[in-house]
Amino acid sequence: MIRRKALALIALLAAASAAGAQAPAPATAAIPGVNPNDYADEKSWLCRPGRKGDACDVDLTTTVVAADGTLTRETWAANPTAPIDCFYVYPTVSTDTSNFSDMTADPAETNVIHQQFARFGSQCRTFAPMYRQMTLAGLRQRLSGGPIAFDKGVWYDDVRDAWRSYVQRDNGGRGFVLVGHSQGAYILTELLKQEIDGKPIQKQLVGAYILGATFPVAKGKDTGGALQSIPLCRKPGQIGCVVNFSAFRSTVPPPANTLFGKADDPAMSGSCTNPATLGEGSAPLHAYLFATGRNIAMAGANTTWVTGKTVDTPFVSVPGLLSSKCTTNEHATYLEITLNGNPSDPRTDDIGGDLGVVPGKPIPMWGLHLIDVNLVMGNLLSLIDQQTKAYLRR
Repeated sequence: MIRRKALALIALLAAASAAGAQAPAPATAAIPGVNPNDYADEKSWLCRPGRKGDACDVDLTTTVVAADGTLTRETWAANPTAPIDCFYVYPTVSTDTSNFSDMTADPAETNVIHQQFARFGSQCRTFAPMYRQMTLAGLRQRLSGGPIAFDKGVWYDDVRDAWRSYVQRDNGGRGFVLVGHSQGAYILTELLKQEIDGKPIQKQLVGAYILGATFPVAKGKDTGGALQSIPLCRKPGQIGCVVNFSAFRSTVPPPANTLFGKADDPAMSGSCTNPATLGEGSAPLHAYLFATGRNIAMAGANTTWVTGKTVDTPFVSVPGLLSSKCTTNEHATYLEITLNGNPSDPRTDDIGGDLGVVPGKPIPMWGLHLIDVNLVMGNLLSLIDQQTKAYLRR
């Protein structure tokens, strides 16, 4: 829950053009005088299948940086015959000065599609609606008036309307994956609750990726919190389930004032599903990081990925450098990210992605929120592939 004591932090976040969303609080009223969007209009979407020049039609070429410094170029292409759909809701990125964003795609929105969603086009048809999200400016103003919620308001109404338009006009009985991060993840949690959980369309749910957000479950169970009949994913190939986590460095675990992974209700707990294993233990991550070091906040220091060599592709992958496991401390349940750097080899031993004013001094309550999705992108794509095959067999 966002509390007034976080005001200075949100000001910092906005100054850095960063993106952060906190757990839903009691509902806020819808903004009066706002007319519904027309999601039959192509301009209301950042991504739709087969469109040239939209936000998902971008260069995703990757340089694979091996530990010994060897560079390998990895190309990418969308799958025009993908058998399922992906519906994506982006996090808080809008730098519009109003309380809620307009329906014009600025660099902030197109950057986050490039970072978090376009690559899903190798596995599914991509649908990403524009929506009038709560902006960074809106977050700052709302903090002065009490709690903030993402389960009601124009931001939720827009996503709900886009979803209903997609179901009516585009779905045609196909399986689908929901993907959301931060504010988008909280909105999708409410959409699952209102539009999918326990309803006939639930049988078409291949998976729901609720990333960088607290997703409460009943203590010791995989359901009974945010949703009643849609469980957490616990084994490869399981379908109709939720993947949820918030990432923190192993060296900077969640503190008492963590913004993620901690349920407000004492009967509930935060949750974690490791996209690399869906089970216990540690496993390597298949990350896709922006080569310039930029994150969804469109900020970040340049990174030297390997000594004496230049990376000229938009993305890098660093096999073996990162691993993850789900764990719990006294404050939260979270995805622990371990750096496996070796000072004796030429590849970098660290990555960026922390929110902080001073380099090397992250703000612990945020963890690696700004690169939650980048860290596990390759693992999510493998997971979708497994879930799609299981869904089609069924």
